[in-house]
Amino acid sequence: MSLPKPEDQFLTLDNGLTLQYTAMGEGHPVIFLQGSGPGASGWINFRHNAQYFVDQGFQVIIPDLPGFGYSDKPELDYTLDFFVETVIGFADKLHLDKFALVGNSLGGAVSLGLALAHPERTSHLLMMAPGGLEDKPVYFQMEGIQAMTGVPLNSPEFTPAYLKSVLKLIVHDPKHITDELIEERFKVLETQTPSVFTRMAIPNLTDQLHKIKTPILGFWGAQDRFCPISGAQTMVEHCDNAQFITLSQCGHWVMIEYPELFNEACVEFLKKN
Repeated sequence: MSLPKPEDQFLTLDNGLTLQYTAMGEGHPVIFLQGSGPGASGWINFRHNAQYFVDQGFQVIIPDLPGFGYSDKPELDYTLDFFVETVIGFADKLHLDKFALVGNSLGGAVSLGLALAHPERTSHLLMMAPGGLEDKPVYFQMEGIQAMTGVPLNSPEFTPAYLKSVLKLIVHDPKHITDELIEERFKVLETQTPSVFTRMAIPNLTDQLHKIKTPILGFWGAQDRFCPISGAQTMVEHCDNAQFITLSQCGHWVMIEYPELFNEACVEFLKKN
């Protein structure tokens, strides 16, 4: 179920970085971390999921990662450690000792990195095609990544029409790429710095996955053009407590293309584990 965006909230971390976020409901906290991409934001990624989690008794917290949405967009190296420590600093400011993480793509990689660096803080990991499972050249062979990086973010060629062509590669069914979505994301895109893409550095975490003991539920679309579906097998082979649902006729946005399945499976997993 989608709903109008609640009022924006802003929080400044000890390092001076300000993050925009949305908070709803009460109960065990679930932090939603969005994927990368031009014009990406937390609410745009998860607005079809937030209310269901709230209705099922969870506190939903959806920040915009730095470099995205309406959070600060500093000129620096966007490393995995930078994202992980940003999320931990954010959770500390909200006095969240332990929480579940929902992560899509980049957000999935950040969730994995956080579970490795701060295992005592993570209760559950809910993954949708997480990054951080391949070396960089493998990702740059993917059609979606090539399209996303093929035109510089600040180039006059990166028009709303070009953005639409990129986003159509994210889904299996183009009905999800509406004019409203393009308008929303292009407003964010115009505020982004190219360094969030050109200076992003997410390592291949495969060799460390065996250290993660947090229970994991994941999803992957068979038509994913951004992160190869072989990552699902990598996760279940290397993690002690992981299960993945793979879907036909689905791209990189499981939570948008199949929100009912995603919402119900995630909440059941949270309640049982």
